[in-house]
Amino acid sequence: MHETATDETPGFRLGDDGPRFSVRSASAASVTLVVQRTGGAEPVRFALERAGGSDRWSAPTPGVVPGDRYHLLADGPTAPRHDFDPHRPLLDPYARGIVPVDPTDGVGGTGRHAATGQRWTSEVVDDAFDWGGVVKPVVPLDRVVVYEANVRTLTAANPHVPEHLRGTYAGVAHPSTIAHLHRIGVTTLELLPVHAFDTEGWLRAAGRENAWGYNSLGFFAPHAAHASADARAAGASAVLREFKGMVRLLHEAGIQVVLDVVYNHTAEEGVGGPTTSLRGIDGPRHYRWTEDGSSHHDTTGCGNTLDTSVGATADLVVDSLRYWAREVQVDGFRFDLMAALARDAQHVFDADHPLLERIRRHPDLQDVLVVAEPWDVGPDGWRTGAFGARTSEWNDGFRDTVRQFWLGDIAEERRNGAPRAGIGALAGVLTGSRHLFGPERGPLASVNFVTAHDGFTLLDLVSHDRKHNEANGEDGRDGSDDNRSFNHGIEGDTADRGVRAARGRSMRNLVGTLMLAAGVPMLTAGDDRSRTQHGNNNAYVVSGDLTPVDWSDDEDAESMTEVVAALARLRAAHPTLRPTRFGVEGQETPGATRMSWYGPDGRPMTPEGWDQPIHRAVQYYAESTPEHEPSDRVLVVVHGSGRTRDLTLPVREDVLGYRLAWSSEKHRDHERLRPAGQVFTAYGPGIHVFEVA
Repeated sequence: MHETATDETPGFRLGDDGPRFSVRSASAASVTLVVQRTGGAEPVRFALERAGGSDRWSAPTPGVVPGDRYHLLADGPTAPRHDFDPHRPLLDPYARGIVPVDPTDGVGGTGRHAATGQRWTSEVVDDAFDWGGVVKPVVPLDRVVVYEANVRTLTAANPHVPEHLRGTYAGVAHPSTIAHLHRIGVTTLELLPVHAFDTEGWLRAAGRENAWGYNSLGFFAPHAAHASADARAAGASAVLREFKGMVRLLHEAGIQVVLDVVYNHTAEEGVGGPTTSLRGIDGPRHYRWTEDGSSHHDTTGCGNTLDTSVGATADLVVDSLRYWAREVQVDGFRFDLMAALARDAQHVFDADHPLLERIRRHPDLQDVLVVAEPWDVGPDGWRTGAFGARTSEWNDGFRDTVRQFWLGDIAEERRNGAPRAGIGALAGVLTGSRHLFGPERGPLASVNFVTAHDGFTLLDLVSHDRKHNEANGEDGRDGSDDNRSFNHGIEGDTADRGVRAARGRSMRNLVGTLMLAAGVPMLTAGDDRSRTQHGNNNAYVVSGDLTPVDWSDDEDAESMTEVVAALARLRAAHPTLRPTRFGVEGQETPGATRMSWYGPDGRPMTPEGWDQPIHRAVQYYAESTPEHEPSDRVLVVVHGSGRTRDLTLPVREDVLGYRLAWSSEKHRDHERLRPAGQVFTAYGPGIHVFEVA
């Protein structure tokens, strides 16, 4: 049952004192709870009573049990910002079960929802679950490797998962899925939204479906459609058990579970959109509004924005986080458009917003990973680097810099004989983007990525110069036009061996930079299997054959999987590639990596060597400052030109020689020890890692 709920927590409480329900609304004149008991012919109504002058409405609900479905009816004033309708069924904002309405259910219970156009109803759940003593795995942040995945598309095409479990929570936790995650070194599985979500009305009218889930109906219920058919048929309690079972099995395997959470807006869309919950209960407090109250003040681009400057809305967010972290045992959260959550009552971004402080300081959230998508689409909305202590951030600067260096600049060199920039920007992101996050936060504030769910896949990034989003039905208006991609001479799929080889090298350069850079690396599901979306860089409404991870026995896919696995092993073995702090000149900083930079000639890097386009090579000698692991040294050699170039390995008194540990060039000699001062030939663009003797 609701073992951690308190008297102040809204929703159903099924405790020893008997079931009770509560909801918050400062604007309503009356609130009625309507319960359709399992097997009952007629619904039972409970008139909720307001506690004094507070915003809390509650009532005892004798006889209510898990499996009962219910909704709210709220009445109140008719005025701008209000949307009360005493006949409209509304979802409980704290519902732990949300299920679709059955339009064939006659005139009783959920059938009445269908008559009003409502497509969803709340269901009382049984929270009981045997965790079997399994606890959250402890993974130091410097060892975290994130794998961003969609529940459905991760296993939808996996022949090793039983057909009835493909594309489900149970499929995510199947032994074959876990074995693959172990193979490629994943410590942390980040799931695209799993809060109950809906397809936007305009998409549904066009016969299409929201495949990603960034359109939340509620913040406490797992999305039922991601559960197996048996669990869905058994009801919301079974869906929740399947979700918890997934978490338990992943935890048994030592894999963390992070949820991509969408608290910035809801599926109620703009004014005139479907009023399913918050707007009909207390719209003036839950949403941001324009001054005249005629429309929502929208910084999300989705029609509405939650107003987290209001205490009740901030409470809703924190209560949801606590529920998932404590009762469902998830390990962290990636906040979609987190800048929208940090705007004050005047809609201005505040890095010290009270909600951010509550998330940082709440005792129930101290053991969770907090990751910000550090922007929204409102004024001054690009806030990368601004989220402060205990928060890591998606680093879009890393993405853009790495793509530009290995793809945009190489394409420019092919066309015009020389790239436009040197190597300085790449060096900055390789070493943790200190310019963004500062010495106090350190390199682990940066979540590094080259691809994500929105945008090209890794294979498409090296196969397309432009997006191909025809399947989305938006005439090419959707999806970014700034992709920094390079098709290597032919648009799309090709049998040309030279082009395919060049693309493979570029993919290895991109993922190699990602896995070798300071910070927290994030892989996108399927990039390790050479997944393609055929040039679609915004596949949020596309499912089926276009988006699932390809699990076929394909030579290119297997080769890419082993590349990722080898890089993960290398990263794990070398703490110097995983610094926890930025070093300070002239000081020894535990957990930092001491860097020495060398040019192509093996001599210390000169100032002019950083930014001139002709200088596209650098060698950096990295040495860890021991804190929790043994001392460690590596030499990383980066060559960012299509030309062949001889590089002299640096001569140092503390170095006997260098042994190649990994290279983005295939078939390099990894066995022999190369003496310092020896020439190493780079045959085109590449990245090479040497262990130091």
